[in-house]
Amino acid sequence: MAFSTRLLYKSRQLYVSQAVLRQEVAIPVRFYSKEASPPGLKGDEILKNIFVEVKNKFETALGIFRKEKITIDPDDPAAVSQYANVMKTVREKGGLFSESQRIKYTIETRTQGIPDVRTYLLTLKEIRSKRGLTDELGAEAMMMGALDKVEKEIKKPLMRDDKKSMALLTAEFDKINKKLGIRKEDLPKYEEQLELKIAKAQLEELKKDALEAMETQKKREEFKDEAMPDVKSLDIRNFI
Repeated sequence: MAFSTRLLYKSRQLYVSQAVLRQEVAIPVRFYSKEASPPGLKGDEILKNIFVEVKNKFETALGIFRKEKITIDPDDPAAVSQYANVMKTVREKGGLFSESQRIKYTIETRTQGIPDVRTYLLTLKEIRSKRGLTDELGAEAMMMGALDKVEKEIKKPLMRDDKKSMALLTAEFDKINKKLGIRKEDLPKYEEQLELKIAKAQLEELKKDALEAMETQKKREEFKDEAMPDVKSLDIRNFI
């Protein structure tokens, strides 16, 4: 018990910074854009407002983490679900983007101004890859195949403002969605599944960091005779 108490006291920033200062608490890029800045504000005032915004979000997150129990057990579905719910509360009370919302925003900003569909789809592929998302269903290849089919039919590159030809592509995409069993009304379920995958990955990272911290501390003379606690028994609330 003494080991875990002293370890977490010395290493509390590990948990707080890993759990709080993630993308969940990062201010969306659009808040930094010129359009998002109130007219008449000088550079130092804008930076001050950004700092205050980050500080408020950080304090909001800390307040939630002080109340909610987090079990660092990525192999327990209940612990993963609880962690996902805590992070959802952090996002909702802090006015933050969910992973799905961040992906949507990234797509909107990265693809703005792209005139042709092929470049658009290749950009989507790049975004997916950079975010570590897998195309388990092979949907990308199917969409590119559909695009090839439409472009062969219209005998030219498909442009996004070509409404008539885009209707042909949309019809092909509808066939793909039907084949894969993807329904628009199921999107909230897919978003929830994505958040659970992210929660599990973050708990795995927290567990890894906690174990490494304990291994490092155990090498110190003051800890050599103390037993290493089970990561699942650590209660972060006591050390924030």
